[in-house]
Amino acid sequence: MVFSSTVFLFAFLPVFLAVYFIMPKRAARNIVLLVFSLLFYAWGEPVYVWLMVFSICFNWAFGFAISKTGARGAQKALLAADLALNLLILGFYKYQGFLAENINRAIGEEFIAELNLALPIGISFFTLQAITYVVDVYRGQVKAQKNPLYLGMYIAMFPQLVAGPIVRYSDIEAEIDNRHATLAGFAQGLRLFCVGLGKKVLLANTAGTLADSLLPREAADIGFVGCFSGVAAYTFQIYFDFSGYSDMAIGMGKMMGFDYPRNFNYPYTSKSATEFWRRWHMTLGGFFRDYVYIPLGGNRVKTPRFILNTMIVWGLTGIWHGAAWNFLLWGLYWGVLILLEKFFIMKVLDRLPGFVSHIWCAVLFFFGWLLFAVTGLGNIAEWFCAMFGAYGWLGTSTLWELQSWSYVSLVPIFIIGSLPWAPWLRKKLQAWAEGDPHRAIVAAPQKGNTAVPPCQAVLEAPAVTPGRARIVTAVNVLADVALLAVFVLSAMSVVSSSYNPFIYFQF
Repeated sequence: MVFSSTVFLFAFLPVFLAVYFIMPKRAARNIVLLVFSLLFYAWGEPVYVWLMVFSICFNWAFGFAISKTGARGAQKALLAADLALNLLILGFYKYQGFLAENINRAIGEEFIAELNLALPIGISFFTLQAITYVVDVYRGQVKAQKNPLYLGMYIAMFPQLVAGPIVRYSDIEAEIDNRHATLAGFAQGLRLFCVGLGKKVLLANTAGTLADSLLPREAADIGFVGCFSGVAAYTFQIYFDFSGYSDMAIGMGKMMGFDYPRNFNYPYTSKSATEFWRRWHMTLGGFFRDYVYIPLGGNRVKTPRFILNTMIVWGLTGIWHGAAWNFLLWGLYWGVLILLEKFFIMKVLDRLPGFVSHIWCAVLFFFGWLLFAVTGLGNIAEWFCAMFGAYGWLGTSTLWELQSWSYVSLVPIFIIGSLPWAPWLRKKLQAWAEGDPHRAIVAAPQKGNTAVPPCQAVLEAPAVTPGRARIVTAVNVLADVALLAVFVLSAMSVVSSSYNPFIYFQF
């Protein structure tokens, strides 16, 4: 079950919200959320729901045991055992086939059987969340959850279960027992859900139609135009697909009174590789920073060790996304670029106009998505060659066959959707409604014949004028009407179309 499906939009979510808010007590709501989350997972993975329950049980047991053990040595042993079990399960289901294939190829015979296991949906996300809980209990940053059902609710919570954001237990620890669902918060969450749904259905699926038609093909068949169009379409598809899902997850969290962390911050406006990864999949970057990079020593080590730490983190980031060589290459690609920027490139870019940095970063993530989207090292090499004209403009195809031309008119829409114009307009409108804050300082009042020193002058809070307030209200109403239209169009598209892929299911 995906968020952009008729079953979820018109059955699962309405029924869940109705049952959830009927419950008068927060404890009952927690149980409702757990039950519906397990049903949500079982809908797509009935075979593996037991794996989810097992993960909940053993992580609760280890966390509770660590909290009750006073000896630091025993705590370390329990933590090591928990990490080993989590990583063993993740590695078995996600990487067994990849390792078996490559070992067999290296020795020239079938030494290890490839089990061809189906990847449990969301296993990378709920495993990392479970790890953050146990590690933070060990560090003393959170209290161990005494109620296993509540920890189960945290690990299995359906809004962020299959695609994130990666929510740490510390992010919602207080809200598990003491959260407040308000009408304003519900409305804000509903708006964000509509934005995310529009990103996914109207933008990501549209770009994905072109990407999916070109990426599986040979570079020699489609030439420069086909390869460039395929990667460009994928660049927009993966952003709108993943950020749209994150927006929907965060929005549903707000409906229930949870504040999930932000996962995307307009990454395509970045000026460097480092900035890009501070804006893209922010919760994953935060996980590797706090639970891998810093424990390795971070940047408080000598340069050779710093380089090694960086490459370890980016190698793991690549492999986390999938069991294939192109993902590892993609992660190492970003690690090398970030190191080059730190030691050399940023010294040059800082002296150049800002648009040069934007172009630099656009080239980086464009070729990065080529590594990410094209499978097979041989195919990747051919696609790189095609980008530099090795197979001509069109390869063996015609412009009509490639269909790239029919998407040109949509490019401005994709670009606008990737830019932070909405927050900028909202900020400008609010500033206009409040007037110029720099004119808010009134003349220093008099006390008898003595003027109050300027440092004691009164600073008036800008007041919203009635006329401007009405305009702001009208604009907000129009914005809500526009979001309603986005929801209706998205729902119509979901009902009428069978094309509804979700990229991050494979991770």
